[in-house]
Amino acid sequence: MSILVKPDTKVLVQGITGSFGARHTQLSLAYGTQVVAGVTPGKGGQEFDNKVPIFDTVAEAMKATGATASAIFVPPAFAADAILEGVDAGLDLVVCITEGIPVNDMVKVKRAMDGKKTRLIGPNCPGIVTPGVGKDSQGGCRIGIAPGYIHKQGHIGVVSRSGTLTYEAVWQLTCRGVGQSTCVGIGGDPVNGTSHLEVLKLFEADPDTHGIIMIGEIGGSAEEEAATWIANHGRKPVAGFIAGATAPPGRRMGHAGAIVSGGKGTAAAKIAAFKEAGIAVASTPSEMAETLLKRM
Repeated sequence: MSILVKPDTKVLVQGITGSFGARHTQLSLAYGTQVVAGVTPGKGGQEFDNKVPIFDTVAEAMKATGATASAIFVPPAFAADAILEGVDAGLDLVVCITEGIPVNDMVKVKRAMDGKKTRLIGPNCPGIVTPGVGKDSQGGCRIGIAPGYIHKQGHIGVVSRSGTLTYEAVWQLTCRGVGQSTCVGIGGDPVNGTSHLEVLKLFEADPDTHGIIMIGEIGGSAEEEAATWIANHGRKPVAGFIAGATAPPGRRMGHAGAIVSGGKGTAAAKIAAFKEAGIAVASTPSEMAETLLKRM
């Protein structure tokens, strides 16, 4: 089992003909992901890598291939429209990798998505991986930019605002022979799609996810909201880490949303909320996997 994507999920790539999108499409194909279509306006009728058909619109790609999920590798100025194209077409999942989308654009996207079936992961995220089996866990589903080879099929769910810390947690688990059910990088922008809480609920409902690593950072209150839910409803062991403990107030660290503003969103407050909820807190990034495994 897994959440959100499976090895048989059919994926289309918006921006497949750009250098970044093309490179990561090739890596996803090599991982075994079912990339069935690309979308680049004006290039419909062409093929990517002599095997993936390219369409002018998401709706055309879905109708022809049955794709249900999308990876977006579109420049910031056009990324919001790309997200909404996927929403309007009725995709189940849109994963937006693009960094630097204007906040005002994302506010409009969030309002337009209200009540629609599509789930958004990102923007400014590494994406999602459900590992497969065999060498390097190939045969799974990789949507985004995460290195496939670090993953191993198993029973630990990982959710994180930070891409690099996602990779670190996954690699720590894999090096200990512990696999993952699904790994979700939700992104660190101030206005994004899927939250920690939403992913935690999915992991809790997944019978093959036996433990969870949740990685947060300074800024906002999403981690505290997730901790409150865990305290009241969580049944599975959870380990957490909060990045940005040394960040001074008012200075953005890393992601656009990683900023302590108005005295709120501090690392200390988030760590306290985690501990109060019974979440085992790793003191440093190098201890994330070990902290969870001690609870298993």
